[in-house]
Amino acid sequence: MRAITRTRHYIRALADARRHRTDLLGWLIRRPWLLLGTGTYETALLLSNRLDPRLKELAELKTAGLIGCEFCLDIGSALAHSSGLTERQITDLPTHTTSDAYTDLEKLVLTLAETMTRTPAAALELEDLRTRLRATLSATQYAELAATIAWENQRARLNQALGVRPTGMADGMTCALPQRSGN
Repeated sequence: MRAITRTRHYIRALADARRHRTDLLGWLIRRPWLLLGTGTYETALLLSNRLDPRLKELAELKTAGLIGCEFCLDIGSALAHSSGLTERQITDLPTHTTSDAYTDLEKLVLTLAETMTRTPAAALELEDLRTRLRATLSATQYAELAATIAWENQRARLNQALGVRPTGMADGMTCALPQRSGN
């Protein structure tokens, strides 16, 4: 059921695109194997549904903000609203460690996204976070979370390199903003 709900949210967000609809497709269509691979991985993550989608949306939005991908922030903010994240949770992403808008688990997820997005990723911090998250999440859920964050890193960096622009999927909503990662 989660996969069906997430699929509906993605379709709704994409349908709300008002401008620059073909930026990404215009690039990837030139390399059909890359388009197929991207679509396959996107679908695999969309259909992986052991982890609460809200945690995925939080992690993706935090990652997109740290990288500064405006397209990812646009679609991510729309999906965050659809998954039930509050406006405060979206605006407090830069200060997640001190905000009371998040549960302890959500703060750990956001810290993992931040740590995995940092270059280089801090191995000792990741080990500690993995241990702390595994106290709550199953191995399957943790693997899904880590794969989601890693893919958002790839997706956001590719979109930036190709110049993929925001499409207006989150127009009229609270939207997450780019933030400095402290690197």
